[in-house]
Amino acid sequence: MKTKLEDVFKRSGIPTYTFVQPIEYNKLYVALRTAGRGLVIEGPSGIGKTTCVLKVIEHLGLDQKALKLSGRKPDDIEFVKHLPSMSSIGIVLIDDFHRLPDGLKANIADFMKTLADEEKEDSKVVAVGINKAGDSLIKFSADLTGRIDTIHFEANPDEKIEELIGKGEQALRITINIKGDIVKESRGSFHIAQMLCHETCLDKGIFEAAETENALHSSIEVVKSKVLDDLSTTFFSRAKAFATGPKLRRDGRAPYFHLLYWLATEHEWALQTEDVLTKHRDHRGSVGQIVDKGYLIDHIAKHPEIQEVIHFDANTHVLSIEDPKFLYYIRNILWSKFCQQVGYPAFEFPSRYDIALSFAGTDRDFAMRLFEELTDEYELSVFYDENEQHRILAHNIEDYLGPIYSSEAKYVVALLGPDYPKRIWTKFESDQFKKRFGENCVIPIWFSTSPPGMFDETIRYGGFKFDRELDTEDQVKKLAELLYKKLGEEKTVSE
Repeated sequence: MKTKLEDVFKRSGIPTYTFVQPIEYNKLYVALRTAGRGLVIEGPSGIGKTTCVLKVIEHLGLDQKALKLSGRKPDDIEFVKHLPSMSSIGIVLIDDFHRLPDGLKANIADFMKTLADEEKEDSKVVAVGINKAGDSLIKFSADLTGRIDTIHFEANPDEKIEELIGKGEQALRITINIKGDIVKESRGSFHIAQMLCHETCLDKGIFEAAETENALHSSIEVVKSKVLDDLSTTFFSRAKAFATGPKLRRDGRAPYFHLLYWLATEHEWALQTEDVLTKHRDHRGSVGQIVDKGYLIDHIAKHPEIQEVIHFDANTHVLSIEDPKFLYYIRNILWSKFCQQVGYPAFEFPSRYDIALSFAGTDRDFAMRLFEELTDEYELSVFYDENEQHRILAHNIEDYLGPIYSSEAKYVVALLGPDYPKRIWTKFESDQFKKRFGENCVIPIWFSTSPPGMFDETIRYGGFKFDRELDTEDQVKKLAELLYKKLGEEKTVSE
């Protein structure tokens, strides 16, 4: 029987003809045969972690004593719950460990500690997950430090991808002329290399091993186009669902869109959100909000189709790709076109904040509700002092606040209550932004409780009247909507 294409360049499952030992193979070999000691395998999706573990287990002759479970399967999760009460479990491989509930992760962490202390010869737990899977375990049981081995799989070097392709060429008796292009496109992923090689063979009618050596003459652009057309059918709707967030705000800061874009352009295949916000300070207010307030994890949890391709770990704050094909898809999106398809007019925002609030402490109730409405409902980036206390610590406060009010916020919204002129910090803030009245960047909010004539110098500019005698919530919502529309108009004009 002739060797079939689908058995050589496999798009799923464990490869036979094209298995290549990753650089971590020898370290994994020794760790797997070490009695009792727990093992964590972590790294990006699609680089061969699980395949390598299963191959080493086979090499050790332990496949009859090994059980593979998945954090994606409800029945397997139920089985994992009972592991700590079992004896002589053999080797239990828990794939997609990061998907287990936190409580179950904690129980497994304690169980791994017990096995290590007892040096059990007949029981071993191997947890396979995304980046920082080991950190997640240590979080639940600090005593695990020194009791487990953690092996981090990196993107495979080019020579390993070349070796995979070469084995496939030999099995099918072909020569692929775009091998170098496939290596470059794969960016260290065995899975992507298999997919591109499979499509290359289909494009040239290679369905099984040839009778004689066959040299293929393909174009990487043609192969990529066909692959991406297929992937778009599956992944466009998922990418769009993630990028728009719970509700599309055309003129908001597009925090979910930016996270997807950064994930696509990140070399490491995963985002540590705290680190990326250090690099993208302009989006700390918007993206930081959806991470810190739990909106990101809630959004993913409500969409099973997103969960299949993206995972966010609330403990490590790592956003990562679950499916390497999805990663390949978003890495090859024409982002300007995708931006329009999703519904955003643009995704570059020059100012650090959309709005900076300036107010006296006695009017904090109104300021806080306005901040919440602007950030939660409209996903805008808003400077609100109480939300920035941890960043202000150890800074010269005037040096920190001055630039925000003088230039870093698109608009300053001044809440002009009766105590506004009496406070030191509001005086400082107004000194920073007063010149911006002439730039049409200051929006006064006149409080009904302020004495007549107190803010006469501001009445030449469009503002909003807030009446303390009327319902605060209705007025907050109306003002937030007006500010959102104002920002949307400004963005449209600038384009």
